[in-house]
Amino acid sequence: MDNNASFYSIAEVATHLNLSIKTVRRHIASGELSSTKIGNVYRIPKYAVENFINGHNNSQSMVSYDLFGEPIGTTSESKIKSGTRLVDNVNWVDIGECWDSPPQTEFTFVDLFCGAGGLSKGLELSGMQGICGLDWFKEAGMTYKRNFHHSLVEGDITQREIKDLFYKTCRENLNGRELTLVAGGFPCQGFSMAGNRIVDDPRNSLYKELLEIVKTLQPLYVVCENVVGLRTMLGGGVERKIISDFKEAGYEMSVTTLRAANYYVPQKRDRVIFIGNRIGATNYHPYPLLSPDRYVSTGEAIGDLISHPVDEGFNHLPTKHSPEMEARISAVPEGQSLYKGYSDAWKKCPWNEASCTIKENHGGVNLHPKLPRVLTAREMARLQSFPDNFIFEGKKNKQLVQIGNAVPPLLGKAIGLSVIKSATEHLENLKGSTYPGR
Repeated sequence: MDNNASFYSIAEVATHLNLSIKTVRRHIASGELSSTKIGNVYRIPKYAVENFINGHNNSQSMVSYDLFGEPIGTTSESKIKSGTRLVDNVNWVDIGECWDSPPQTEFTFVDLFCGAGGLSKGLELSGMQGICGLDWFKEAGMTYKRNFHHSLVEGDITQREIKDLFYKTCRENLNGRELTLVAGGFPCQGFSMAGNRIVDDPRNSLYKELLEIVKTLQPLYVVCENVVGLRTMLGGGVERKIISDFKEAGYEMSVTTLRAANYYVPQKRDRVIFIGNRIGATNYHPYPLLSPDRYVSTGEAIGDLISHPVDEGFNHLPTKHSPEMEARISAVPEGQSLYKGYSDAWKKCPWNEASCTIKENHGGVNLHPKLPRVLTAREMARLQSFPDNFIFEGKKNKQLVQIGNAVPPLLGKAIGLSVIKSATEHLENLKGSTYPGR
């Protein structure tokens, strides 16, 4: 580290302070280490490094920062609290009795950041009625419109005219009915465990857009879905911020992590699920339907497709690999990846177990356990629990992105049934009414 330099790189500071580059980035994100952006690169002034070192050596009080880099505490006590993850306080509900044949209800939902419609499909399967979806991804919009009868607003959620059109469409389609649920799997890249968790990631601002829409539409319930890594971001500060923001808006939130495989999804996909309401009802999360020894396996889900003919209209179009690549894929043991450094992409899912997380990652998808190729879009869709009559639009690479980004429909169904249980119980307590749809 050049002591005569005015600015240092992140790597230089990391080496000098014996910290990892990720840790330095987190200190920059929290504001503890001042920096300036020159082009697309962060540079740290010499004085900032000195202040950082002196502050850590001498200060008895540290500042904690929220999701948007704003201070939320000024004492050492608040720093300790910010490093402690909240203990889940979950009300589990048994959805097994209504899983196979849930009745149609009058409960309504809208789906923000809906993508191709994995969560929307699940909520429909639970017996709820779709009112409107919202997303900007062109090909996902084509898929959504093909597979659903309710409206879709296409465009950037941050643009005033798009939000106004969404509000207008929702109110017209509700036609005086009450909106039961706003659901949103707001984009998770800014929170991903694979990233550096910089709090000024502009994608994190999309959470605020979801919050604004909830405040405007005033649904009875809210469901937010995200990656598990969100729970530990900023020592649990992001999770607390979300709970606090919704509480201020009138919604009491409950949160826990759900595994999709527990609800007949042939995939070990974990997601953090926030469920909240503004009517004083009990927030329910779905009690697992399956134990790990009963998970639906990869082979059970896609085994019949080995002999299925190539069918582009069915999204079953195998990738053609070179003989060398086929040999490399064949040599990969089950449970391992073709490339070092990939945790899930290019990974060969064990045939006799539930699949690892299905996703598309810069062209890399999961490997077929029995054939020397990557999975087809239909095989990925099966492992995500999409029904076979759910057809994906766009070029193959766009289909893979849609499927990899989707909420597994059967996980969405389990969540929807939990909301219906809560809403029905609340109505019966208030009015002695029967289950809507019966």
